[in-house]
Amino acid sequence: MQTVNSSSSMLFHKVIVYGIVGIMLVPILATLLYSFSSSWGATILPSGFTFDWYLKLLSDERFIAAFGRSLVIGISALILSLALILPTVFVVFYYYPKLDKVMNILILLPFAVPPVVSSVGLLQLYADSTLPIVGTPWILIGTYFTIALPFIYRALSNSMSAINLHDLMDAAHLLGASTPKAFLLVVLPNLKKGILAAVFISFSFLLGEFVFANILVGTRYEALQIYLYNMRQTSGHFTSALVMTYFLFIFGMTWLASRFSQGEKL
Repeated sequence: MQTVNSSSSMLFHKVIVYGIVGIMLVPILATLLYSFSSSWGATILPSGFTFDWYLKLLSDERFIAAFGRSLVIGISALILSLALILPTVFVVFYYYPKLDKVMNILILLPFAVPPVVSSVGLLQLYADSTLPIVGTPWILIGTYFTIALPFIYRALSNSMSAINLHDLMDAAHLLGASTPKAFLLVVLPNLKKGILAAVFISFSFLLGEFVFANILVGTRYEALQIYLYNMRQTSGHFTSALVMTYFLFIFGMTWLASRFSQGEKL
């Protein structure tokens, strides 16, 4: 009797989960179908299918340039974040493990202030500054750097907790390695999956960020998010192709981050 009840409960939960997933997939599939349709009027299904919208998108030099700018900004911010967070996580866990709780609070501070408020504050701060970075990618790189910090720190701290840091360092010291050399040659290889997971999930989040990009830079350095916003008034088929390309790229980054995170847990 208990087995029957358990099976019924599992079936009920699966129906609920699959139903919710199905509802969430409907607008995505509709957008995908619309991006391949040549025309879609009063009929249930499109009257024809074509790849022209994707070919037009991929041949658009403005799209290629915007995508390249987003890659440059995102990768630069991630490199800057890793350069700061990697040694910080090591120092915290190796020398001052009690500071981990404090760091978990500090890294969440960028999310305590709404992006609109932060953007206005940055504009006022650098408007009369001797550093003319407003409207340039440099201010966006610095802003994205602060956004990526929580994701990278949490991923690296989880990876650091999963290894025997002190044992690895003691073994390296016994073999004659200095602390910096032990960190580079022993600790970093054990954090590889955590670093990759942090990079992919942070990059997928940065690629979808719009508020900072729009207010701080806008069309003066048109990134992919701004390009998507500016092209909203064009053909709906073209916009759907752009949205699906954007979605699939972010989905791929998220999937890779999930795969590396699972490998890290194992």
